[in-house]
Amino acid sequence: MFRKDRMFPRFALYGFLKNLRFFEPFLILIFREVGLSFTLIGTLYAIRDTMTYLLEVPTGVLTDAFGRRKAMLMAFGSYLVSFAVFYWGHGFGWFALAMVLFAVGEAFRSGTHKALILEYLKLNRMEHLKVSYYGRTRSASQFGSAINALIAAALAFYTGSYRIMFLAAAVPYVLDFINLASYPSELDGELTRLRWDTIGGQVRRTLRDFRAMFSDRLVLRAILNSASFMALFKATKDYLQPILKQSALALPVFLAYSGQQRSAVVVGVVYFFIYLSTSYASHNSDRFSRGFSNLAHAINRSYLLGVGLLALAGAATWFGWMGLAIVAYLGFYVLHNLRRPMNVAYISDQIESRVMASGLSVESVVRTLLASGLALTLGVLADHLGVGPALAVLSILIAVLFPLLKVE
Repeated sequence: MFRKDRMFPRFALYGFLKNLRFFEPFLILIFREVGLSFTLIGTLYAIRDTMTYLLEVPTGVLTDAFGRRKAMLMAFGSYLVSFAVFYWGHGFGWFALAMVLFAVGEAFRSGTHKALILEYLKLNRMEHLKVSYYGRTRSASQFGSAINALIAAALAFYTGSYRIMFLAAAVPYVLDFINLASYPSELDGELTRLRWDTIGGQVRRTLRDFRAMFSDRLVLRAILNSASFMALFKATKDYLQPILKQSALALPVFLAYSGQQRSAVVVGVVYFFIYLSTSYASHNSDRFSRGFSNLAHAINRSYLLGVGLLALAGAATWFGWMGLAIVAYLGFYVLHNLRRPMNVAYISDQIESRVMASGLSVESVVRTLLASGLALTLGVLADHLGVGPALAVLSILIAVLFPLLKVE
């Protein structure tokens, strides 16, 4: 039976504060406001994703050597510097630097806090509670995402500026830095001697695992199916923002306020309901999958439905049907959160448990490479065709490749 203890509120507080990235629902609008083309925006996204992956191995070595708490503090320190560069910097070069600094934070943070929680449960003989314990801390993160959207909207509405959100995001991140610094030292885990030569060994093992996974057709399909959909989602999800902005400007409400203020209200409210919906979707993924004859069937149908919804969002934007575009995008977000638990379960069925971690690491590599390429492609298409046609064309291209991605 689940029980709260002295660390649970601090673990939950971490997740809540970590998701108060006020700029996220407005990131593309911020970049467009300073004059960046969609191609340059896609390049920035590719820089962030690629650097995060490239830094995962060296940051993993540092985490093992210095401890998990210190790794988390380094992550949040890098985040804070990136926020400052985003706020005070001007031009593509400064934003590229900020993306690299953000990637450093992502690489240090990725998976580390989960390890802190699991170490705490192990030390306190509470490992039997890990599903319910971690699930409840994650719910605090999801709640933080929903609240984040409302606070971000209020900031943009009352200040008339999008970029102020980078400065505002520093406040919860400083508080989370203090929270993490107060974690007990025993959660650092067993420290290892820092040896940079181990990086080469880790890279070689990753490449070996990569080759092994791709020699099995079923494993290959499972990984490509999951990674390609997640990459498509990651590359396209923020393009809801210009759609919402265009929709807000067309609404005959708040006419006494500026276009930016009206956009802020619509973006904040829509994202608030999106995160509430995706939280519910993740919780009910198992129930959704049981509605199909088998897991593979659920994965394939949901893949095609998700690509279809994105294509519909693009086509609706193209023809100016903004309400339909927003509803279709909401469905795309929900379907992404329904699919992820199913994909992890399917991959685990195809790969032996002893190499499960390697399998998910290979999936992460493929997802990163695909997301970088799709982000660049979408940016170029959006500049030449417009956001709606770009989304529709990219969705059709992915649908054409589906026979190669179908699981059995």
